[in-house]
Amino acid sequence: MKIAILSRNSNLYSTRRLAEEVTRAGHELVIVDHSLCDLIIEQEGPSIIYKGQKIEGVDAIIPRIGASVTFYGTAVVRQFELMGAFSAVNSQAIVRSRDKLRSLQILSKNGLGMPKTAFTNFSKGGEKQLIEQVGGAPVIIKLLEGTQGLGVVLAETKKAAQSVVEAFHGLKARIIVQEFIKEAKGADIRAFVVNGKVVGAMKRQGAEGEFRSNLHRGGVATVIKLSRQERQAALNAAKALGLDVAGVDLLQSARGPLILEVNSSPGLEGIEQATGVNIAAEIIKYVTEGVKKKSSKHSKNQ
Repeated sequence: MKIAILSRNSNLYSTRRLAEEVTRAGHELVIVDHSLCDLIIEQEGPSIIYKGQKIEGVDAIIPRIGASVTFYGTAVVRQFELMGAFSAVNSQAIVRSRDKLRSLQILSKNGLGMPKTAFTNFSKGGEKQLIEQVGGAPVIIKLLEGTQGLGVVLAETKKAAQSVVEAFHGLKARIIVQEFIKEAKGADIRAFVVNGKVVGAMKRQGAEGEFRSNLHRGGVATVIKLSRQERQAALNAAKALGLDVAGVDLLQSARGPLILEVNSSPGLEGIEQATGVNIAAEIIKYVTEGVKKKSSKHSKNQ
Protein backbone atom coordinates (compact mmCIF):
# COMPACT_ATOMS: atom_id res chain seq x y z
CA MET A 1 0.00 0.00 0.00
CA LYS A 2 1.02 3.63 -0.44
CA ILE A 3 1.56 5.54 2.81
CA ALA A 4 2.18 9.29 3.00
CA ILE A 5 3.84 10.91 6.00
CA LEU A 6 2.78 14.54 6.32
CA SER A 7 5.86 16.34 7.63
CA ARG A 8 7.58 19.65 6.95
CA ASN A 9 11.03 18.19 7.69
CA SER A 10 12.05 14.72 6.52
CA ASN A 11 15.17 14.87 8.73
CA LEU A 12 13.25 14.98 12.02
CA TYR A 13 13.72 11.87 14.17
CA SER A 14 10.00 10.99 14.22
CA THR A 15 9.63 11.36 10.44
CA ARG A 16 12.80 9.33 9.77
CA ARG A 17 11.72 6.50 12.08
CA LEU A 18 8.23 6.29 10.60
CA ALA A 19 9.70 6.33 7.08
CA GLU A 20 12.09 3.47 8.02
CA GLU A 21 9.25 1.33 9.33
CA VAL A 22 7.00 2.04 6.32
CA THR A 23 9.82 0.83 4.03
CA ARG A 24 10.69 -2.11 6.28
CA ALA A 25 7.05 -3.27 6.14
CA GLY A 26 7.26 -3.29 2.33
CA HIS A 27 4.96 -0.35 1.67
CA GLU A 28 5.44 2.48 -0.80
CA LEU A 29 6.54 5.64 1.01
CA VAL A 30 5.95 9.28 0.16
CA ILE A 31 6.82 12.22 2.43
CA VAL A 32 4.61 15.25 1.81
CA ASP A 33 5.22 18.75 3.18
CA HIS A 34 1.62 19.66 4.00
CA SER A 35 2.42 23.39 3.97
CA LEU A 36 3.20 23.13 0.23
CA CYS A 37 -0.04 21.34 -0.72
CA ASP A 38 -2.71 23.09 -2.81
CA LEU A 39 -6.23 21.89 -2.08
CA ILE A 40 -8.58 21.74 -5.06
CA ILE A 41 -12.29 21.71 -4.24
CA GLU A 42 -14.68 21.27 -7.16
CA GLN A 43 -17.72 19.33 -8.36
CA GLU A 44 -15.58 16.43 -9.59
CA GLY A 45 -14.41 15.93 -6.01
CA PRO A 46 -11.50 16.96 -3.77
CA SER A 47 -7.89 16.66 -4.93
CA ILE A 48 -4.41 17.75 -3.82
CA ILE A 49 -1.66 19.29 -5.93
CA TYR A 50 1.85 18.92 -4.50
CA LYS A 51 4.81 20.58 -6.20
CA GLY A 52 2.82 20.84 -9.42
CA GLN A 53 1.71 17.20 -9.43
CA LYS A 54 -1.65 15.71 -8.49
CA ILE A 55 -1.35 13.30 -5.55
CA GLU A 56 -3.05 9.99 -6.33
CA GLY A 57 -3.30 6.48 -4.95
CA VAL A 58 -2.51 7.25 -1.29
CA ASP A 59 -4.03 4.56 0.94
CA ALA A 60 -3.06 6.07 4.29
CA ILE A 61 -1.53 9.15 5.85
CA ILE A 62 0.39 9.70 9.07
CA PRO A 63 0.01 13.37 10.04
CA ARG A 64 2.91 15.08 11.81
CA ILE A 65 1.30 18.50 12.04
CA GLY A 66 3.21 21.19 13.98
CA ALA A 67 1.27 23.54 16.25
CA SER A 68 2.21 26.60 14.17
CA VAL A 69 0.39 25.25 11.09
CA THR A 70 -2.56 23.52 12.76
CA PHE A 71 -5.25 25.26 10.66
CA TYR A 72 -3.74 24.52 7.25
CA GLY A 73 -2.31 21.15 8.29
CA THR A 74 -5.69 19.85 9.46
CA ALA A 75 -7.27 21.14 6.22
CA VAL A 76 -4.80 18.97 4.28
CA VAL A 77 -5.54 15.96 6.52
CA ARG A 78 -9.27 16.49 5.98
CA GLN A 79 -8.74 16.66 2.21
CA PHE A 80 -6.92 13.32 2.23
CA GLU A 81 -9.75 11.85 4.33
CA LEU A 82 -12.33 13.10 1.82
CA MET A 83 -10.27 11.48 -0.94
CA GLY A 84 -10.63 8.13 0.85
CA ALA A 85 -7.27 7.83 2.61
CA PHE A 86 -7.09 6.31 6.09
CA SER A 87 -5.57 8.74 8.60
CA ALA A 88 -3.61 7.58 11.65
CA VAL A 89 -5.03 10.63 13.43
CA ASN A 90 -8.46 12.02 12.59
CA SER A 91 -8.46 15.67 11.45
CA GLN A 92 -11.13 16.72 13.94
CA ALA A 93 -9.28 14.99 16.78
CA ILE A 94 -6.17 17.04 15.93
CA VAL A 95 -8.25 20.24 16.14
CA ARG A 96 -9.76 19.17 19.49
CA SER A 97 -6.39 18.30 21.05
CA ARG A 98 -4.64 21.46 19.83
CA ASP A 99 -7.16 23.68 21.59
CA LYS A 100 -5.97 23.31 25.21
CA LEU A 101 -9.14 24.80 26.65
CA ARG A 102 -11.49 22.70 24.52
CA SER A 103 -9.58 19.49 25.25
CA LEU A 104 -9.70 20.15 29.01
CA GLN A 105 -13.45 20.83 28.76
CA ILE A 106 -13.93 17.47 27.02
CA LEU A 107 -11.76 15.64 29.59
CA SER A 108 -13.70 17.30 32.41
CA LYS A 109 -17.04 16.25 30.89
CA ASN A 110 -15.75 12.67 30.77
CA GLY A 111 -14.88 12.75 34.47
CA LEU A 112 -11.11 12.48 34.07
CA GLY A 113 -8.78 13.73 36.78
CA MET A 114 -6.88 16.92 36.01
CA PRO A 115 -5.37 19.91 37.81
CA LYS A 116 -8.10 22.42 38.64
CA THR A 117 -8.12 24.96 35.81
CA ALA A 118 -9.62 28.44 35.38
CA PHE A 119 -10.13 30.51 32.24
CA THR A 120 -11.52 34.01 31.92
CA ASN A 121 -12.05 36.82 29.46
CA PHE A 122 -9.74 39.84 29.67
CA SER A 123 -11.61 41.12 32.74
CA LYS A 124 -9.91 44.03 34.48
CA GLY A 125 -9.43 43.30 38.17
CA GLY A 126 -10.43 39.64 37.87
CA GLU A 127 -6.88 38.34 38.30
CA LYS A 128 -7.17 37.80 42.07
CA GLN A 129 -10.42 35.88 41.76
CA LEU A 130 -9.00 33.73 38.96
CA ILE A 131 -6.06 32.66 41.13
CA GLU A 132 -8.31 31.91 44.11
CA GLN A 133 -10.53 29.71 41.91
CA VAL A 134 -7.71 27.15 41.59
CA GLY A 135 -6.74 27.23 45.27
CA GLY A 136 -4.34 30.18 45.39
CA ALA A 137 -0.59 30.46 44.82
CA PRO A 138 1.59 28.83 43.72
CA VAL A 139 -0.13 28.45 40.35
CA ILE A 140 0.81 27.47 36.81
CA ILE A 141 -0.07 29.98 34.09
CA LYS A 142 -0.13 28.69 30.50
CA LEU A 143 -0.53 30.29 27.11
CA LEU A 144 -3.25 28.41 25.22
CA GLU A 145 -0.97 28.30 22.15
CA GLY A 146 2.21 27.26 23.98
CA THR A 147 4.12 24.06 23.09
CA GLN A 148 7.15 22.14 24.42
CA GLY A 149 7.03 24.02 27.73
CA LEU A 150 7.14 27.48 26.14
CA GLY A 151 4.60 29.97 27.46
CA VAL A 152 4.32 28.17 30.84
CA VAL A 153 5.03 30.13 34.03
CA LEU A 154 5.15 29.07 37.67
CA ALA A 155 4.02 31.95 39.90
CA GLU A 156 4.99 31.15 43.49
CA THR A 157 3.15 34.00 45.24
CA LYS A 158 -0.26 35.58 44.83
CA LYS A 159 1.33 38.92 43.94
CA ALA A 160 3.55 37.35 41.26
CA ALA A 161 0.60 35.42 39.84
CA GLN A 162 -1.53 38.55 39.59
CA SER A 163 1.31 40.40 37.85
CA VAL A 164 1.80 37.62 35.28
CA VAL A 165 -1.94 37.32 34.56
CA GLU A 166 -2.19 41.12 34.20
CA ALA A 167 0.79 41.15 31.82
CA PHE A 168 -0.67 38.40 29.61
CA HIS A 169 -4.08 40.06 29.59
CA GLY A 170 -2.44 43.37 28.69
CA LEU A 171 -0.97 41.64 25.64
CA LYS A 172 -4.41 40.14 24.82
CA ALA A 173 -2.87 36.67 25.18
CA ARG A 174 -5.27 33.85 26.03
CA ILE A 175 -4.18 31.94 29.13
CA ILE A 176 -5.37 29.30 31.56
CA VAL A 177 -4.48 29.21 35.25
CA GLN A 178 -3.95 25.80 36.87
CA GLU A 179 -3.32 24.57 40.39
CA PHE A 180 0.28 23.61 41.10
CA ILE A 181 0.68 19.93 42.01
CA LYS A 182 3.56 20.11 44.50
CA GLU A 183 3.88 16.37 45.09
CA ALA A 184 4.69 15.78 41.38
CA LYS A 185 8.13 17.32 42.17
CA GLY A 186 8.77 18.65 38.67
CA ALA A 187 8.10 15.29 36.99
CA ASP A 188 5.38 13.99 34.70
CA ILE A 189 4.57 10.83 32.77
CA ARG A 190 4.21 10.51 29.00
CA ALA A 191 2.10 7.50 28.03
CA PHE A 192 2.14 6.68 24.31
CA VAL A 193 -1.19 5.30 23.11
CA VAL A 194 -1.65 3.46 19.80
CA ASN A 195 -4.99 1.92 18.82
CA GLY A 196 -6.40 1.65 22.34
CA LYS A 197 -3.19 0.32 23.96
CA VAL A 198 -0.39 1.97 25.91
CA VAL A 199 2.66 0.83 23.91
CA GLY A 200 5.26 2.69 25.98
CA ALA A 201 5.58 5.02 28.96
CA MET A 202 8.33 7.20 30.37
CA LYS A 203 8.78 9.44 33.37
CA ARG A 204 10.24 12.86 32.59
CA GLN A 205 12.06 14.65 35.39
CA GLY A 206 12.72 18.37 35.06
CA ALA A 207 16.26 19.71 35.43
CA GLU A 208 17.25 20.94 38.89
CA GLY A 209 15.31 24.10 39.74
CA GLU A 210 13.02 23.60 36.72
CA PHE A 211 9.32 22.82 37.23
CA ARG A 212 8.79 21.91 33.54
CA SER A 213 9.69 18.33 32.67
CA ASN A 214 9.79 18.73 28.86
CA LEU A 215 12.82 17.06 27.26
CA HIS A 216 13.22 20.21 25.13
CA ARG A 217 13.76 22.12 28.40
CA GLY A 218 16.50 19.79 29.66
CA GLY A 219 14.34 17.13 31.31
CA VAL A 220 15.57 13.53 31.62
CA ALA A 221 13.45 10.53 30.60
CA THR A 222 13.42 7.07 32.17
CA VAL A 223 11.19 4.06 31.52
CA ILE A 224 8.30 3.60 33.95
CA LYS A 225 5.77 0.86 34.62
CA LEU A 226 2.34 2.45 34.85
CA SER A 227 -0.14 1.58 37.55
CA ARG A 228 -3.48 0.22 36.38
CA GLN A 229 -5.07 3.57 37.27
CA GLU A 230 -2.47 5.55 35.27
CA ARG A 231 -2.82 3.27 32.24
CA GLN A 232 -6.60 3.56 32.27
CA ALA A 233 -6.45 7.35 32.66
CA ALA A 234 -4.21 7.61 29.58
CA LEU A 235 -6.48 5.35 27.51
CA ASN A 236 -9.62 7.21 28.62
CA ALA A 237 -8.07 10.59 27.76
CA ALA A 238 -7.05 9.51 24.24
CA LYS A 239 -10.49 7.96 23.68
CA ALA A 240 -12.33 11.06 24.92
CA LEU A 241 -10.52 13.19 22.32
CA GLY A 242 -10.93 10.60 19.56
CA LEU A 243 -7.18 10.05 19.15
CA ASP A 244 -5.93 6.61 18.07
CA VAL A 245 -2.30 7.76 18.25
CA ALA A 246 -1.54 10.07 21.17
CA GLY A 247 0.97 11.11 23.77
CA VAL A 248 -0.85 11.56 27.07
CA ASP A 249 0.92 13.65 29.71
CA LEU A 250 -0.11 13.09 33.31
CA LEU A 251 1.00 13.95 36.81
CA GLN A 252 1.24 11.63 39.81
CA SER A 253 -0.69 13.29 42.63
CA ALA A 254 -2.07 12.46 46.06
CA ARG A 255 -5.54 12.10 44.47
CA GLY A 256 -4.42 9.86 41.61
CA PRO A 257 -3.23 10.50 38.03
CA LEU A 258 -4.08 13.95 36.66
CA ILE A 259 -4.18 14.60 32.90
CA LEU A 260 -2.09 17.58 31.81
CA GLU A 261 -2.36 17.40 28.04
CA VAL A 262 -3.06 15.02 25.16
CA ASN A 263 -0.73 15.44 22.18
CA SER A 264 -1.87 14.45 18.68
CA SER A 265 1.66 14.54 17.16
CA PRO A 266 3.83 13.13 19.96
CA GLY A 267 7.55 12.88 19.30
CA LEU A 268 9.12 9.43 19.06
CA GLU A 269 12.73 10.13 20.02
CA GLY A 270 12.39 10.43 23.80
CA ILE A 271 9.93 7.55 24.21
CA GLU A 272 11.80 5.12 21.94
CA GLN A 273 15.16 5.85 23.57
CA ALA A 274 13.78 5.66 27.12
CA THR A 275 11.74 2.47 26.64
CA GLY A 276 13.59 0.63 23.86
CA VAL A 277 10.19 -0.04 22.28
CA ASN A 278 9.79 0.29 18.50
CA ILE A 279 6.90 2.77 18.69
CA ALA A 280 7.15 3.65 14.99
CA ALA A 281 6.53 0.00 14.03
CA GLU A 282 3.44 -0.06 16.29
CA ILE A 283 2.04 2.98 14.42
CA ILE A 284 2.70 1.41 10.99
CA LYS A 285 1.05 -1.84 12.15
CA TYR A 286 -2.03 0.12 13.26
CA VAL A 287 -2.17 2.06 9.98
CA THR A 288 -1.87 -1.14 7.93
CA GLU A 289 -4.70 -2.77 9.89
CA GLY A 290 -6.80 0.39 9.54
CA VAL A 291 -6.48 0.41 5.75
CA LYS A 292 -7.41 -3.29 5.54
CA LYS A 293 -10.49 -2.79 7.75
CA LYS A 294 -11.55 0.24 5.73
CA SER A 295 -11.23 -1.55 2.38
CA SER A 296 -13.01 -4.62 3.77
CA LYS A 297 -15.89 -2.47 4.99
CA HIS A 298 -16.02 -0.70 1.62
CA SER A 299 -16.17 -4.05 -0.22
CA LYS A 300 -19.07 -5.26 1.96
CA ASN A 301 -21.05 -2.06 1.28
CA GLN A 302 -20.74 -2.41 -2.50
